Amino acid sequence: MPIVIRMSHEPTDKLRRGWTTGACAAAAAKAALEGLWNGAFPDRVQITLPRGEAPEFDVVNPLRGAGWAEAGIVKDAGDDPDVTHGCEIRVRVEPSQGGVQFRAGKGVGIVTKPGLPVPVGEPAINPMPREMIVKVVEEQAANYCKTNNITVFISIPSGEAIAEKTWNPRLGIKGGLSILGTTGIVRPFSCAAWIASIHRGVDVARASGLEHVAGCTGSTSEKAVRAFYDLSEGAMLDMGDFAGGLLKYLRRHPVPRLTIGGGIGKLAKLAQGAMDLHSARTQVDFAALAELVGDPRLEKVNTVLEAFEISGDNLAKTIAEEALGQVRKHLQSAPVQPDIIVVDRAGNIIARAG
Repeated sequence: MPIVIRMSHEPTDKLRRGWTTGACAAAAAKAALEGLWNGAFPDRVQITLPRGEAPEFDVVNPLRGAGWAEAGIVKDAGDDPDVTHGCEIRVRVEPSQGGVQFRAGKGVGIVTKPGLPVPVGEPAINPMPREMIVKVVEEQAANYCKTNNITVFISIPSGEAIAEKTWNPRLGIKGGLSILGTTGIVRPFSCAAWIASIHRGVDVARASGLEHVAGCTGSTSEKAVRAFYDLSEGAMLDMGDFAGGLLKYLRRHPVPRLTIGGGIGKLAKLAQGAMDLHSARTQVDFAALAELVGDPRLEKVNTVLEAFEISGDNLAKTIAEEALGQVRKHLQSAPVQPDIIVVDRAGNIIARAG
């Protein structure tokens, strides 16, 4: 298979991958439920991640009381410089009044502003970690002939202090960190290795005679773009946040057709001229976005998702068109025909340009 080009996914990159806070929370939940329903905690637990991987985790500091149990997992982010590497992710479980309910413990933030994938007032536990934990609860309930009426408290003892080093306060997440992750896996973040993998992907595509390649910001947009154009796996370049690395290389090593796909937040940065789309290094200028769309309400929003809720398709289409202009600008005179696809969090295409 030609997908050896994806260095960030392969052991040949010599960078060790790790596990997201969401994966750690799901593993801790499984261990805590074992303690609650089995009366004894395991030393290690195994969970199945959304893409089928089944890692094992060491269980630390288990505790039990009357009607509750809790356990911890120490997050291993691999070789990624993740601020939560080495943090203990703790989960406490106890009976609920109905279904799986989530609560923020010490060090896990509360959402206070709209525009995030979790409603205001809810613990900052993203949708995929919630799905993973619900699945764990349902599986354990079936194993022990119990109901899934469980309250899940997630805490990160050092989370409140660490959150001050992140964008959480600006995003309106108060009191701690977020529980994140869409795949459960932390891909090692090495600029040089990742950009090199993009270059090798272009090289392989050209050598294979492919006339259409796509660079996407993440797995959701990649899936949507690939399905829309029925592209081969070898045509999918692992662009991630490195739009500039891809476009610069394509200027010198062109492929006839290029699709850039991504979520509206990442592509809003591209539309404003950012070539590195990582949240730690670039932010959207909402005043400029409001002026561009002609909607002054956008000056006060917290996220691009919130802006999209206000301006809808007009915003998405404008971002797609502006992003296309930036792509053409950076490709210069290279014989590459680009287009843009903007997707929502569910992978639905909400705008196209080009």
